[in-house]
Amino acid sequence: MKENFVRISDEKLYQRTLQLLDERGVTIHDIAELVYFLQSKYFPNITLKECESHINKVLEKREVQNAVITGIELDKLAEKKALESPLQEIIFQDESLYGIDEIIALSIVNVYGSIGFTNYGFIDKMKPGILEKLNAHDGVHVNTFLDDIVGAIAAAASSRIAHSQTR
Repeated sequence: MKENFVRISDEKLYQRTLQLLDERGVTIHDIAELVYFLQSKYFPNITLKECESHINKVLEKREVQNAVITGIELDKLAEKKALESPLQEIIFQDESLYGIDEIIALSIVNVYGSIGFTNYGFIDKMKPGILEKLNAHDGVHVNTFLDDIVGAIAAAASSRIAHSQTR
């Protein structure tokens, strides 16, 4: 028998996305610092407040919300050791050849075009700010998906800024 689910409103999904990020210790301000890191060289007058505004616009997109929710839920399941082997070990250890975490992150970046891919690659390699903290493997907290998702949100917001600015 097929269950009838009610479509979740855009506002509820947006609020859940913000809640999950907050529960995992990531603030809009943390992501804004990443955006500022990526864009201040090109737009010296950009402010953290502007960066936050662009991040919120990125987070309003359902594709982004779906990626955030999916990734964080997988990280949480791995923390609880609730996944089947070998997926449990792969995600818990953030195995370098897994790559699905980056694929989910790229689904966020893809919304904003090719500049997002280069921004994402750069920030993923550098791991500044909150990304360094999220990427630290302490054997308890699992952020296999979250670190890539946060980097992708920053890259997408940076791309949004680049597209909206004229030189």
